[in-house]
Amino acid sequence: MKVLVIGANGKTGLRVIKQLKDTDHKSVALVRKEEQISELKELGADQVLLGNLEDDFSHAFEDIDVVIFTAGSGGSTGYDKTLTIDLHGAMKAVDYAKDIGVKQFLQVSATDSPVPGAGSEGIKPYAVAKHASDFYIQKSGLNYTIVQPGPLLDDEGTGKISLSFEVEKHPHEYKIPRDDVATILVETIDNPHLKNKVLVVESGDVDIKEALKLNN
Repeated sequence: MKVLVIGANGKTGLRVIKQLKDTDHKSVALVRKEEQISELKELGADQVLLGNLEDDFSHAFEDIDVVIFTAGSGGSTGYDKTLTIDLHGAMKAVDYAKDIGVKQFLQVSATDSPVPGAGSEGIKPYAVAKHASDFYIQKSGLNYTIVQPGPLLDDEGTGKISLSFEVEKHPHEYKIPRDDVATILVETIDNPHLKNKVLVVESGDVDIKEALKLNN
């Protein structure tokens, strides 16, 4: 599979690129700045493309089989960037994916997405953006998998998670290392049992591969 990673220079995106290196898939990293190209190539990206989610980035979708949307505006930007990147950027990616007929669209969302008002005031714009983009993906007709983790940790991954299909406690109780989220995304590629699923994930006691088999 030829896999486009949108937001490849982000903390989760970098981990996805690194893990894809050890698979049979070919990775295409989409980044915003030229100075990011060398780092992504060193990590193992098969191809690195420049593109800005606030502009037209449809060129990145040529011959792509799978899209992984890990992009985010980050906590240091204003609400305007949350709308243009986390929401509109994701919606454009869905539209481009539909235009070329990709086989699978994966989105990193958040446990704040199902009930945007459940979290803190500061996170609400992000939660609303994810809520709307998740809905857009689900109604797109694409083969999708949406991964909803809670707060992301920079700790080393454990390789073990707890998986459910709806948020049943406070969204911020679902903590998980970014390493493990990256592993979930890579293991979800071309997994027919995860088609059109929303996966709520946190650290747990079950090996990631085994947890994802529970959908068989």
